Amino acid sequence: MNYKIAVLAGDGIGPEITNSAIKILNKTGDKYGHKFTFKQLLAGGIAIDKTGNPLPDETIAECKKSDSVLLGAVGGPKWDTLPGNIRPEKGLLKIRAELGLYANIRPAKLYQSLKDACPLRYDIAEKGIDIIVVRELTGGMYFGEKGIKEINGETVAYDTEQYSVSEITRIAKIAFELAKNRKKRVISIDKANVLESSRLWRKVVHEVALNYPEITVTDMLVDNAAMQLVRNPSQFDVVLTSNIFGDILSDEAAMITGSIGMLASSSLGDTSRGLYEPIHGSAPDIAGKDLANPIATILSCAMMLRDSFKLFDEAKNIENAISEVLEENYRTADIMSEGKIKVSGSKMTELILSKI
Repeated sequence: MNYKIAVLAGDGIGPEITNSAIKILNKTGDKYGHKFTFKQLLAGGIAIDKTGNPLPDETIAECKKSDSVLLGAVGGPKWDTLPGNIRPEKGLLKIRAELGLYANIRPAKLYQSLKDACPLRYDIAEKGIDIIVVRELTGGMYFGEKGIKEINGETVAYDTEQYSVSEITRIAKIAFELAKNRKKRVISIDKANVLESSRLWRKVVHEVALNYPEITVTDMLVDNAAMQLVRNPSQFDVVLTSNIFGDILSDEAAMITGSIGMLASSSLGDTSRGLYEPIHGSAPDIAGKDLANPIATILSCAMMLRDSFKLFDEAKNIENAISEVLEENYRTADIMSEGKIKVSGSKMTELILSKI
């Protein structure tokens, strides 16, 4: 099979980690008889520097022609003072909307070989962490009405949280479908004791749940969820959240696994085309130093193979290769611990390639 992949390397360590991922995909293609064609496109800060736009029209058009999109990372201090409408992150929000990607899937799994890297107590880590955060991606506060106005002679800024029944329904269905093939449990996160949008969220989630009688659904307030993630993360399996709550909680879930350099994510819609990216940022402080951990981006490619291309054996092969390297005690700087073997980002890529 032939697959066309749009590559938005972006800023900071983005080019390094996407280059590693491309090598892994090419090796996988050689082994299984697939051809991957990559189209490098501008997005983020580098796109602003070259075109004045964080997401040029050409990038949007080429992404829509692709079978899927691989994203590195965007942003950095260089662009932090720009107006909100032309900052690198604006391009990321726009590409999700342009491609109709309303569901962000973020696995947070603690590898047994990395238990020492978990910041939680040993007895908590010992129980295991294997969570999938399902985050609504194109609604809520990030896309609601926003602005700045004067009230009583004082400047006031506002961002509006807004959700429709259809937006909640479609993201809830994705969470329940995922739960069917896992532990058949969904914890839905809201702030229904305060927010009207959360009260609608809770109502609609339970209406959708009626179509999934085999799934147990539990409501949890977001502040309690933040505490429970560090107190007893093993209670979570599939977590369903709104855009802003998911943005925060998925990073917390990532960190308790030891390193955000290990975790992948996908953004999906109603078609097979998805956007796949590591959850970490552009890390400009280590860019160009061969320190970046490529595993999250490589795992994002495994998700692409599985979720967009239905290449299940190929995806599992990549995941197994990563597990083997970790079990052999090789570590990049972000997951390094005493007694392990420290390697560079490029060396980690070579080690994983050798296991494909």
